[in-house]
Amino acid sequence: MQKHRTNPPDWSALIPVLPTAGPRRDALQAELRRLIETRVLLPGQKLPPSRELAQRLKLARGAVVAAYEQLAADGFVDARLGAGTYVAAQVPEHSAHGTAPQAPAPTGPTPPAPGKLGGGTVDDKTLRDLRGLFREALLRPPPEFLHYGDPFGDLSLRREVVDYLRASRGIRAGIDQVMITSGTQSALSLIARALLPSDSRIWVEDPCYPQALNLFRSLGLTIIPVPVDQDGLDPAAGVLAAPEAEAVYLTPSHQFPLGATLSMPRRLALLDWAQGAGAWIIEDDYDSEFRFTGPPLAALHGIDRAGRVIYLGTFSKALAPGLRLGYAVLPVGVVETVRRLRDLTDRYPNPLIETVLARFMADGHYAAHLRRARKRCRMARDALVEGLSAAPLDVKIPEQGLHLIAYARGDEVDAELQRLAQAGGLTSRQLSQMFLKAPAQQGLVIGYSGFETAEIRAAAHGATRAITSGGRG
Repeated sequence: MQKHRTNPPDWSALIPVLPTAGPRRDALQAELRRLIETRVLLPGQKLPPSRELAQRLKLARGAVVAAYEQLAADGFVDARLGAGTYVAAQVPEHSAHGTAPQAPAPTGPTPPAPGKLGGGTVDDKTLRDLRGLFREALLRPPPEFLHYGDPFGDLSLRREVVDYLRASRGIRAGIDQVMITSGTQSALSLIARALLPSDSRIWVEDPCYPQALNLFRSLGLTIIPVPVDQDGLDPAAGVLAAPEAEAVYLTPSHQFPLGATLSMPRRLALLDWAQGAGAWIIEDDYDSEFRFTGPPLAALHGIDRAGRVIYLGTFSKALAPGLRLGYAVLPVGVVETVRRLRDLTDRYPNPLIETVLARFMADGHYAAHLRRARKRCRMARDALVEGLSAAPLDVKIPEQGLHLIAYARGDEVDAELQRLAQAGGLTSRQLSQMFLKAPAQQGLVIGYSGFETAEIRAAAHGATRAITSGGRG
């Protein structure tokens, strides 16, 4: 077998601390044993060579060898001829010796359970395409990878975003207006800090996306809840509550969580109000790529003629949250204000990932990926609906997006429904917790992106059994 070269190990963290007086060999053995029992030294980890350890501790090498031999006899280490001494895979119990209890073995992250919101939509084909592009980018990294780049991000990716939004969302904007961000939450924080003083009032949908709401509260903004119905946010109610508010945050294409689409009369009324009040409209278009019955609806930004709409998009839903990439389309008048703050706080986005994604879009992979992803998500939605069909819930089947709502019937409360569904293997969020001032509706908000069809169907069947039996098995 080929022998791989490695850097010399640094044993400094593994060198025990010994007393200056007394039987130091016994102290060495006891201290090594303590390091093993408390999992500072992990199973399979190599101990320092006896000669090196003796030199470091100024001990006779025979004392170190004797300590290692006693540890091996007690079952704490394995001595491998010609290879060295290693911590044993199975360490004996130590309670009789009064040492600290053994810490549990570290575990990896728990895979997300079916129903969790916000899952990515990549498949094997997309991963292969991205791997190839990442390999090329690492062989020939962009200049910005070794130097500081533009605070608004890679020019080639911004150009691809401009072309994409023009074709799919009816947005006409210059490349200088597009800022690549680390996702929607990052963009919201940057825009709110740049444009809204801490005493500003902001309309938010009621119910509202919790992460955005928490951000606005953390920045000291005054929250103005505006009710939502089948036509989306009601601008007339917002005007009655706070006609001179400085901003509104909404999800007009697919309201989160209820799923309503803002009607055209309300879109026009909202734009008129913003122009008259000098207010900003923050349009969060988080999942418009996933419309199952026809092309995506035109964005609110596309019909704005007064430059009051700030458009936010993301690759987290369309690809994967782990890419940490989104984008904002800014009115021309605030570009420099936002740019200065971005340069002070976040400098610039990840140029390697930007380069890969720009190529991914330019080569047509992104459009092909979206076609496949829409099909998979529609199948997952249908599997979830089928699995919940026998449950005592009113399931609203969405024509767009990556989540649905299963409304409670009668006097059921969603906290108990959530507990039962979780017991059956299906994760969810409580709908009632997303309301601010409007009467809370009881239901479960359930995601279906990022899960295999069979997986989401099985979890839905498990939740149905648990809810139907009321947790009685």
